[in-house]
Amino acid sequence: MLVFRWIILLLLVAGIVCFAMYVGTGQARWRALGLTIVKWTVIAGLGFFAVLVLERLAVLA
Repeated sequence: MLVFRWIILLLLVAGIVCFAMYVGTGQARWRALGLTIVKWTVIAGLGFFAVLVLERLAVLA
């Protein structure tokens, strides 16, 4: 659980760094890379929390 939180945090920081590079350089590839990183980080986070919810529902049933 702790490892997953660190991975999510580091991926979000990487996305922020990409957006900062976009602002600094104006190159669209940094913006695209930042959006890709953030998009897949959010999808992975939602999937992880969906698994946690399903585990809790299985225990309750």
